[in-house]
Amino acid sequence: MEPARQARVLIVNAGSSSLKLRVLAGDDTVSGTADLPPPGGGGGRGGGRGGGGGTDTAAIKDAIASFGAVDAVGHRVVHGGTFYVAPVLVNSEVRRRLESLTDLAPLHQPKSLAALDAVTALLPDTPAVACFDTAFHATIGAAASTFALPAEWRARWNLRRYGFHGLSHAYASRRAAELLDRQDAAGLRVVTCHLGAGASLAAVHSGRSVDTTMGFTPLDGLVMATRSGAVDPGLVLWLEEHARTPPAELAATLERRSGLTGLAGTADMREVLDRARAGDPNAVLGRDVYLHRLRALIAAMAAAMDGIDALVFTGGVGENSAEIRSRAADGLGFLGVRLDDERNANPGHDDWQISPDYAAVRSFVIAAREDKQIAAEVRSVLA
Repeated sequence: MEPARQARVLIVNAGSSSLKLRVLAGDDTVSGTADLPPPGGGGGRGGGRGGGGGTDTAAIKDAIASFGAVDAVGHRVVHGGTFYVAPVLVNSEVRRRLESLTDLAPLHQPKSLAALDAVTALLPDTPAVACFDTAFHATIGAAASTFALPAEWRARWNLRRYGFHGLSHAYASRRAAELLDRQDAAGLRVVTCHLGAGASLAAVHSGRSVDTTMGFTPLDGLVMATRSGAVDPGLVLWLEEHARTPPAELAATLERRSGLTGLAGTADMREVLDRARAGDPNAVLGRDVYLHRLRALIAAMAAAMDGIDALVFTGGVGENSAEIRSRAADGLGFLGVRLDDERNANPGHDDWQISPDYAAVRSFVIAAREDKQIAAEVRSVLA
Protein backbone atom coordinates (compact mmCIF):
# COMPACT_ATOMS: atom_id res chain seq x y z
CA MET A 1 0.00 0.00 0.00
CA GLU A 2 1.10 3.57 -0.63
CA PRO A 3 2.06 5.65 2.41
CA ALA A 4 -1.09 6.50 4.32
CA ARG A 5 -1.04 10.17 3.43
CA GLN A 6 -1.03 9.28 -0.28
CA ALA A 7 -3.75 6.63 -0.04
CA ARG A 8 -6.34 6.61 -2.79
CA VAL A 9 -9.64 6.51 -0.92
CA LEU A 10 -13.10 5.48 -2.10
CA ILE A 11 -15.68 7.58 -0.24
CA VAL A 12 -19.07 5.94 0.28
CA ASN A 13 -21.86 8.31 1.33
CA ALA A 14 -25.27 6.67 1.58
CA GLY A 15 -28.06 9.19 2.03
CA SER A 16 -31.80 8.75 2.13
CA SER A 17 -32.15 9.39 -1.60
CA SER A 18 -28.79 8.54 -3.15
CA LEU A 19 -25.58 6.57 -2.84
CA LYS A 20 -22.66 8.83 -3.66
CA LEU A 21 -19.36 7.18 -4.54
CA ARG A 22 -16.24 9.30 -4.99
CA VAL A 23 -12.54 8.53 -5.22
CA LEU A 24 -10.02 11.01 -3.84
CA ALA A 25 -6.38 10.75 -4.83
CA GLY A 26 -3.62 11.45 -2.34
CA ASP A 27 -3.82 15.19 -3.06
CA ASP A 28 -7.61 15.09 -2.62
CA THR A 29 -8.36 15.61 -6.30
CA VAL A 30 -11.47 13.74 -7.43
CA SER A 31 -10.54 10.89 -9.76
CA GLY A 32 -13.91 9.16 -10.01
CA THR A 33 -17.50 9.72 -9.03
CA ALA A 34 -20.91 8.06 -9.29
CA ASP A 35 -24.35 9.00 -7.99
CA LEU A 36 -26.64 5.99 -7.67
CA PRO A 37 -29.97 5.20 -5.98
CA PRO A 38 -29.39 4.03 -2.41
CA PRO A 39 -29.00 0.30 -1.84
CA GLY A 40 -31.89 -1.49 -0.13
CA GLY A 41 -31.47 -0.74 3.55
CA GLY A 42 -34.80 -0.70 5.22
CA GLY A 43 -36.19 2.56 6.44
CA GLY A 44 -38.92 3.70 8.72
CA ARG A 45 -38.66 4.00 12.45
CA GLY A 46 -37.12 0.93 13.98
CA GLY A 47 -36.23 -0.58 10.61
CA GLY A 48 -33.21 -2.83 10.42
CA ARG A 49 -31.22 -4.46 7.65
CA GLY A 50 -32.60 -5.55 4.34
CA GLY A 51 -35.42 -3.62 2.84
CA GLY A 52 -35.46 -4.08 -0.91
CA GLY A 53 -35.32 -1.58 -3.72
CA GLY A 54 -32.55 0.82 -4.61
CA THR A 55 -29.25 0.10 -6.29
CA ASP A 56 -28.43 -3.48 -7.24
CA THR A 57 -24.96 -4.87 -6.60
CA ALA A 58 -24.15 -4.90 -10.31
CA ALA A 59 -24.50 -1.12 -10.57
CA ILE A 60 -22.20 -0.59 -7.59
CA LYS A 61 -19.75 -3.13 -9.00
CA ASP A 62 -19.65 -1.35 -12.38
CA ALA A 63 -19.06 2.01 -10.74
CA ILE A 64 -16.25 0.71 -8.53
CA ALA A 65 -14.63 -1.12 -11.46
CA SER A 66 -14.56 2.14 -13.42
CA PHE A 67 -12.58 3.83 -10.64
CA GLY A 68 -9.62 1.46 -10.73
CA ALA A 69 -7.70 0.26 -7.69
CA VAL A 70 -8.18 2.00 -4.34
CA ASP A 71 -6.17 1.66 -1.13
CA ALA A 72 -9.02 2.06 1.34
CA VAL A 73 -12.74 2.74 1.67
CA GLY A 74 -14.21 5.43 3.89
CA HIS A 75 -17.86 5.08 4.88
CA ARG A 76 -19.95 7.94 6.19
CA VAL A 77 -21.99 6.55 9.10
CA VAL A 78 -24.47 8.84 10.81
CA HIS A 79 -24.38 7.40 14.32
CA GLY A 80 -21.50 6.05 16.39
CA GLY A 81 -23.35 6.29 19.70
CA THR A 82 -21.05 6.21 22.71
CA PHE A 83 -19.14 3.31 21.13
CA TYR A 84 -17.20 5.36 18.58
CA VAL A 85 -15.93 8.89 19.06
CA ALA A 86 -13.30 8.61 16.33
CA PRO A 87 -13.04 6.84 12.95
CA VAL A 88 -12.57 3.09 13.25
CA LEU A 89 -11.42 0.21 11.06
CA VAL A 90 -14.48 -1.94 10.35
CA ASN A 91 -14.57 -5.58 11.43
CA SER A 92 -17.43 -7.91 12.33
CA GLU A 93 -17.69 -6.58 15.89
CA VAL A 94 -17.81 -2.97 14.68
CA ARG A 95 -20.46 -3.94 12.12
CA ARG A 96 -22.56 -5.58 14.85
CA ARG A 97 -22.33 -2.56 17.13
CA LEU A 98 -23.29 -0.18 14.33
CA GLU A 99 -26.41 -2.18 13.65
CA SER A 100 -27.32 -2.06 17.34
CA LEU A 101 -27.51 1.74 16.99
CA THR A 102 -30.20 1.64 14.30
CA ASP A 103 -32.96 2.76 16.66
CA LEU A 104 -31.02 5.99 17.27
CA ALA A 105 -30.98 6.85 13.55
CA PRO A 106 -33.67 4.69 11.91
CA LEU A 107 -33.82 6.74 8.71
CA HIS A 108 -30.06 6.82 8.12
CA GLN A 109 -28.21 3.93 9.76
CA PRO A 110 -29.79 1.16 7.63
CA LYS A 111 -28.73 2.93 4.43
CA SER A 112 -25.15 3.30 5.68
CA LEU A 113 -25.00 -0.35 6.69
CA ALA A 114 -26.48 -1.55 3.39
CA ALA A 115 -23.82 0.43 1.51
CA LEU A 116 -21.09 -0.89 3.83
CA ASP A 117 -22.19 -4.47 3.18
CA ALA A 118 -22.45 -4.00 -0.58
CA VAL A 119 -19.04 -2.40 -1.01
CA THR A 120 -17.33 -4.79 1.40
CA ALA A 121 -18.66 -7.74 -0.60
CA LEU A 122 -17.04 -6.27 -3.72
CA LEU A 123 -13.78 -5.19 -2.03
CA PRO A 124 -13.32 -7.76 0.76
CA ASP A 125 -9.55 -7.27 1.06
CA THR A 126 -9.59 -3.46 1.08
CA PRO A 127 -9.51 -1.78 4.51
CA ALA A 128 -12.84 -0.14 5.33
CA VAL A 129 -13.04 2.73 7.81
CA ALA A 130 -16.26 4.02 9.36
CA CYS A 131 -16.34 7.81 9.85
CA PHE A 132 -19.10 9.18 12.04
CA ASP A 133 -21.29 12.27 11.92
CA THR A 134 -21.60 12.11 15.70
CA ALA A 135 -17.88 11.76 16.50
CA PHE A 136 -16.89 15.42 16.07
CA HIS A 137 -19.34 16.38 18.81
CA ALA A 138 -17.97 13.89 21.35
CA THR A 139 -15.90 16.77 22.77
CA ILE A 140 -19.00 18.68 23.89
CA GLY A 141 -18.90 19.12 27.66
CA ALA A 142 -21.43 17.83 30.16
CA ALA A 143 -23.19 21.18 30.57
CA ALA A 144 -24.08 21.26 26.86
CA SER A 145 -24.61 17.54 26.26
CA THR A 146 -26.68 16.56 29.31
CA PHE A 147 -30.48 16.57 29.29
CA ALA A 148 -32.23 17.46 32.56
CA LEU A 149 -33.66 13.96 32.96
CA PRO A 150 -33.42 11.42 35.79
CA ALA A 151 -29.94 9.97 36.17
CA GLU A 152 -31.22 6.41 35.87
CA TRP A 153 -32.79 7.20 32.46
CA ARG A 154 -29.65 8.88 31.18
CA ALA A 155 -27.47 5.97 32.29
CA ARG A 156 -29.76 3.19 31.10
CA TRP A 157 -30.35 4.50 27.58
CA ASN A 158 -27.35 6.82 27.02
CA LEU A 159 -29.67 9.80 26.70
CA ARG A 160 -27.52 12.78 25.74
CA ARG A 161 -26.96 15.34 23.02
CA TYR A 162 -25.06 13.51 20.29
CA GLY A 163 -25.15 16.08 17.51
CA PHE A 164 -24.89 15.32 13.79
CA HIS A 165 -23.38 16.66 10.54
CA GLY A 166 -20.06 16.38 12.37
CA LEU A 167 -18.05 15.58 9.24
CA SER A 168 -19.32 18.76 7.59
CA HIS A 169 -18.78 20.91 10.69
CA ALA A 170 -15.28 19.49 11.17
CA TYR A 171 -14.26 20.26 7.59
CA ALA A 172 -15.90 23.71 7.48
CA SER A 173 -14.28 24.85 10.72
CA ARG A 174 -10.87 23.50 9.65
CA ARG A 175 -11.16 25.23 6.28
CA ALA A 176 -12.16 28.50 7.96
CA ALA A 177 -9.00 28.34 10.07
CA GLU A 178 -6.98 27.88 6.87
CA LEU A 179 -8.64 30.89 5.23
CA LEU A 180 -7.83 32.93 8.32
CA ASP A 181 -4.25 31.63 8.32
CA ARG A 182 -4.93 30.09 11.72
CA GLN A 183 -4.01 26.47 10.98
CA ASP A 184 -3.46 25.62 14.64
CA ALA A 185 -6.90 27.18 15.39
CA ALA A 186 -5.86 27.86 19.02
CA GLY A 187 -8.40 30.24 20.54
CA LEU A 188 -10.36 30.54 17.30
CA ARG A 189 -14.15 30.67 17.79
CA VAL A 190 -16.14 29.57 14.74
CA VAL A 191 -19.87 29.07 14.30
CA THR A 192 -20.49 26.71 11.39
CA CYS A 193 -23.93 26.70 9.75
CA HIS A 194 -24.68 23.52 7.80
CA LEU A 195 -27.87 24.54 6.01
CA GLY A 196 -29.35 21.98 3.65
CA ALA A 197 -32.35 19.68 3.69
CA GLY A 198 -31.08 18.80 7.15
CA ALA A 199 -29.63 21.73 9.07
CA SER A 200 -27.55 22.24 12.18
CA LEU A 201 -25.07 24.61 13.76
CA ALA A 202 -21.90 23.96 15.72
CA ALA A 203 -19.84 26.07 18.06
CA VAL A 204 -16.20 25.17 17.35
CA HIS A 205 -13.58 26.52 19.76
CA SER A 206 -9.91 25.85 19.03
CA GLY A 207 -10.91 23.19 16.49
CA ARG A 208 -13.17 21.29 18.92
CA SER A 209 -16.97 21.17 18.99
CA VAL A 210 -18.30 22.64 22.23
CA ASP A 211 -22.00 22.88 21.37
CA THR A 212 -24.40 22.01 18.57
CA THR A 213 -28.09 22.34 17.77
CA MET A 214 -29.10 18.76 16.95
CA GLY A 215 -29.55 16.56 19.98
CA PHE A 216 -30.36 12.94 20.74
CA THR A 217 -31.75 12.71 17.20
CA PRO A 218 -31.41 14.83 14.04
CA LEU A 219 -34.87 16.30 14.72
CA ASP A 220 -33.71 18.94 17.19
CA GLY A 221 -32.68 22.53 16.58
CA LEU A 222 -33.19 24.47 13.36
CA VAL A 223 -36.21 24.43 11.08
CA MET A 224 -35.35 22.11 8.17
CA ALA A 225 -36.80 21.14 4.80
CA THR A 226 -39.19 18.52 6.18
CA ARG A 227 -38.14 18.23 9.85
CA SER A 228 -39.65 20.37 12.57
CA GLY A 229 -36.56 21.24 14.55
CA ALA A 230 -37.10 21.95 18.23
CA VAL A 231 -40.66 21.74 19.51
CA ASP A 232 -42.06 21.77 23.04
CA PRO A 233 -42.00 18.13 24.26
CA GLY A 234 -45.26 18.88 26.02
CA LEU A 235 -46.84 19.53 22.64
CA VAL A 236 -45.86 16.06 21.46
CA LEU A 237 -47.22 14.53 24.67
CA TRP A 238 -50.46 16.50 24.24
CA LEU A 239 -50.91 15.21 20.68
CA GLU A 240 -50.36 11.67 21.86
CA GLU A 241 -52.68 11.88 24.84
CA HIS A 242 -55.47 14.25 23.75
CA ALA A 243 -55.45 13.95 19.94
CA ARG A 244 -54.71 10.21 20.18
CA THR A 245 -51.98 10.57 17.56
CA PRO A 246 -50.07 7.27 17.25
CA PRO A 247 -46.30 7.45 17.85
CA ALA A 248 -45.57 6.30 14.29
CA GLU A 249 -47.68 9.14 12.90
CA LEU A 250 -46.02 11.65 15.20
CA ALA A 251 -42.59 10.49 14.03
CA ALA A 252 -43.52 10.57 10.35
CA THR A 253 -45.06 14.03 10.68
CA LEU A 254 -42.16 15.56 12.59
CA GLU A 255 -39.62 14.04 10.22
CA ARG A 256 -41.31 14.34 6.82
CA ARG A 257 -44.24 16.75 6.90
CA SER A 258 -42.96 19.58 9.08
CA GLY A 259 -40.29 22.25 8.70
CA LEU A 260 -40.58 24.35 5.54
CA THR A 261 -42.96 21.75 4.12
CA GLY A 262 -45.36 22.22 7.01
CA LEU A 263 -45.07 26.01 7.00
CA ALA A 264 -44.91 26.87 3.31
CA GLY A 265 -46.02 23.69 1.55
CA THR A 266 -42.65 23.04 -0.06
CA ALA A 267 -39.25 21.78 1.09
CA ASP A 268 -37.41 23.81 -1.58
CA MET A 269 -35.95 27.00 -0.10
CA ARG A 270 -35.69 28.57 -3.57
CA GLU A 271 -39.44 28.20 -4.05
CA VAL A 272 -40.12 29.51 -0.54
CA LEU A 273 -38.08 32.66 -1.23
CA ASP A 274 -39.59 33.21 -4.70
CA ARG A 275 -43.11 32.92 -3.33
CA ALA A 276 -42.29 35.10 -0.32
CA ARG A 277 -41.05 37.88 -2.62
CA ALA A 278 -44.38 37.58 -4.47
CA GLY A 279 -46.24 38.07 -1.18
CA ASP A 280 -47.43 34.53 -0.47
CA PRO A 281 -48.26 34.67 3.28
CA ASN A 282 -47.39 31.02 3.94
CA ALA A 283 -44.01 31.41 2.26
CA VAL A 284 -43.33 34.63 4.18
CA LEU A 285 -44.14 32.78 7.40
CA GLY A 286 -41.92 29.84 6.45
CA ARG A 287 -38.99 32.13 5.60
CA ASP A 288 -39.36 34.21 8.74
CA VAL A 289 -39.74 31.26 11.13
CA TYR A 290 -36.65 29.66 9.53
CA LEU A 291 -34.62 32.86 9.96
CA HIS A 292 -35.85 33.56 13.49
CA ARG A 293 -34.64 30.15 14.65
CA LEU A 294 -31.40 30.45 12.66
CA ARG A 295 -30.44 33.84 14.13
CA ALA A 296 -31.37 32.81 17.66
CA LEU A 297 -29.28 29.65 17.54
CA ILE A 298 -26.26 31.32 15.92
CA ALA A 299 -26.32 33.68 18.90
CA ALA A 300 -26.60 30.71 21.26
CA MET A 301 -23.58 29.05 19.66
CA ALA A 302 -21.60 32.28 20.05
CA ALA A 303 -22.65 32.47 23.71
CA ALA A 304 -21.29 28.96 24.26
CA MET A 305 -17.82 30.28 23.31
CA ASP A 306 -18.04 33.73 24.92
CA GLY A 307 -17.95 35.29 21.48
CA ILE A 308 -17.37 34.60 17.80
CA ASP A 309 -14.48 35.24 15.41
CA ALA A 310 -15.81 33.61 12.23
CA LEU A 311 -19.20 32.63 10.81
CA VAL A 312 -19.36 29.94 8.13
CA PHE A 313 -22.21 29.03 5.79
CA THR A 314 -22.12 25.63 4.11
CA GLY A 315 -24.57 23.06 2.70
CA GLY A 316 -27.02 23.51 -0.18
CA VAL A 317 -28.88 26.51 1.26
CA GLY A 318 -25.86 27.94 3.03
CA GLU A 319 -23.76 27.93 -0.14
CA ASN A 320 -26.39 28.99 -2.66
CA SER A 321 -28.81 31.40 -0.98
CA ALA A 322 -27.36 34.89 -0.70
CA GLU A 323 -30.75 36.06 0.60
CA ILE A 324 -30.76 33.66 3.55
CA ARG A 325 -27.18 34.64 4.43
CA SER A 326 -28.02 38.35 4.20
CA ARG A 327 -31.24 38.14 6.19
CA ALA A 328 -29.58 36.02 8.87
CA ALA A 329 -26.70 38.47 9.22
CA ASP A 330 -29.06 41.43 9.45
CA GLY A 331 -30.15 40.24 12.87
CA LEU A 332 -26.63 39.54 14.15
CA GLY A 333 -25.02 42.97 14.08
CA PHE A 334 -24.82 42.98 17.88
CA LEU A 335 -22.30 40.11 17.59
CA GLY A 336 -20.16 42.02 15.10
CA VAL A 337 -21.47 40.18 12.04
CA ARG A 338 -21.53 42.29 8.86
CA LEU A 339 -21.75 41.15 5.24
CA ASP A 340 -20.47 42.86 2.11
CA ASP A 341 -23.48 42.90 -0.23
CA GLU A 342 -21.39 42.57 -3.38
CA ARG A 343 -19.25 39.73 -2.06
CA ASN A 344 -22.31 37.93 -0.73
CA ALA A 345 -24.20 38.20 -4.02
CA ASN A 346 -21.30 37.17 -6.26
CA PRO A 347 -19.95 33.68 -5.61
CA GLY A 348 -16.21 33.25 -5.59
CA HIS A 349 -14.56 29.93 -6.27
CA ASP A 350 -15.23 27.05 -3.88
CA ASP A 351 -14.73 29.14 -0.73
CA TRP A 352 -14.89 32.89 -0.35
CA GLN A 353 -15.21 35.67 2.21
CA ILE A 354 -18.53 37.53 2.29
CA SER A 355 -17.77 40.02 5.07
CA PRO A 356 -16.03 43.37 4.60
CA ASP A 357 -12.38 43.38 5.63
CA TYR A 358 -13.12 45.65 8.60
CA ALA A 359 -15.80 43.40 10.12
CA ALA A 360 -15.16 42.16 13.64
CA VAL A 361 -16.45 38.75 12.60
CA ARG A 362 -15.14 37.25 9.37
CA SER A 363 -17.87 35.47 7.42
CA PHE A 364 -17.31 32.84 4.74
CA VAL A 365 -19.11 30.56 2.33
CA ILE A 366 -17.34 27.19 2.30
CA ALA A 367 -18.26 24.33 0.02
CA ALA A 368 -19.40 21.24 1.92
CA ARG A 369 -16.66 18.65 1.42
CA GLU A 370 -17.44 15.77 3.75
CA ASP A 371 -15.50 13.62 1.29
CA LYS A 372 -12.26 15.46 2.12
CA GLN A 373 -12.90 15.09 5.84
CA ILE A 374 -13.60 11.37 5.45
CA ALA A 375 -10.45 10.88 3.36
CA ALA A 376 -8.38 12.65 6.01
CA GLU A 377 -9.87 10.48 8.75
CA VAL A 378 -9.30 7.29 6.75
CA ARG A 379 -5.65 8.20 6.21
CA SER A 380 -5.24 8.93 9.92
CA VAL A 381 -6.53 5.42 10.74
CA LEU A 382 -4.27 3.80 8.15
CA ALA A 383 -1.29 5.66 9.53
